[in-house]
Amino acid sequence: MSHTPSTAPDIALKLTDVEFRRQGRVIVTGVNLTIRRGERWVLFGPNGIGKSTLIQMMATRLHPSDGTVDILGNRLGKVDVFSYRNRIGLSSAELSRAFPPDEDPLDAVVTALTATTGKWRDTYGEEDYARARGLMRRFGVEYLAGKQMWKLSEGERTRILICRALMADPELAILDEPTTGLDLGGRELVVGALSELGAESDERAMVLVTHRLEEIPEGFDHIAIMGRLSGDERQAHETRVKGGDPAPGTIIYTGDLEHGLTEERVSAIFGLPLTVEHRDGRWQAFAGSAHR
Repeated sequence: MSHTPSTAPDIALKLTDVEFRRQGRVIVTGVNLTIRRGERWVLFGPNGIGKSTLIQMMATRLHPSDGTVDILGNRLGKVDVFSYRNRIGLSSAELSRAFPPDEDPLDAVVTALTATTGKWRDTYGEEDYARARGLMRRFGVEYLAGKQMWKLSEGERTRILICRALMADPELAILDEPTTGLDLGGRELVVGALSELGAESDERAMVLVTHRLEEIPEGFDHIAIMGRLSGDERQAHETRVKGGDPAPGTIIYTGDLEHGLTEERVSAIFGLPLTVEHRDGRWQAFAGSAHR
C-alpha cells in the first residue's frame, strides 16, 4: 500500500462526500468535514442519526461505501491501518466490548501504546504504567488498578476508556459519549478534565461525540451538527430509503458553537420546541417555559 500523504499536513481528519450503507439502507450520506490539527470539535446530534458510524470511520474501524476518509495524512483503505492506528486515541462503547473480561483496567489503559485490546505477550515499562496511573488518577479511577474489566460499572468503564484514548499521546483523540453511565459528580469530574484538555495549546485534534448540550466542555469551540436529509435532498434519496426507515443522516452545520447551537436548529433536529442557554461557559437545553 502507498504511504503518500493524501491531505495537507495541517489537516488531521477529512471526510469528503462520505456515504455508508448497511444491508441496502443508507445510514449517512453527503458527509463533508475537515478538522485541522489542534482543533477541538463536538460531533452533536440525536441518537440514531449516524454519529457512531462516522466515529467508526474516523477511527479506522469502518470503511465508507462511497467517498473518502483521510486520517493523519493516510487515506482509509489505501494504507495499512495498523501502521497509524496507535496515533488515534479512541473511547467508545464498541471498543469497550473488545477487552477480555478479566483484563486489568490498568492494562486496558496501557495497551493503547500498541493499539491492542488484551495485554497478551506485550511488555511495558514502569514509565508506561506510571503514565497510565496518572491518567487514571486524573479521571478519578486509580483505585481500579488490579481489578477486572467485567466487574466495572458502566461509568467506571467509560472513564477507563477515556484514559486509554489519551495514553499514547495521540495526534487525534475521539471520545464517543464520554460521560455515559456517570452520575452528576462523575460527569462533572470528566467534563472538568476534558475542559482542561480543551484549553491546552497543542497539535492534538479532538472530537467529542454527544447528544447532550450540558456535556460539552469548555475549550471545545467547533461543532459539527448532524440531522436528517430534508426537502429536495431527501426526495433524491427516497428510492434508496426502505419503507419505514428514517432518512439518512448527514452533517447540516459546521462552525462555531454560538452560531450552530441556535434554538431553531436544536429544536428542529430533536423535533420539539427547546430553549437553549449558554451560561458561564456551559450549555443546556430544556423543553417548555417552566424554567424561564
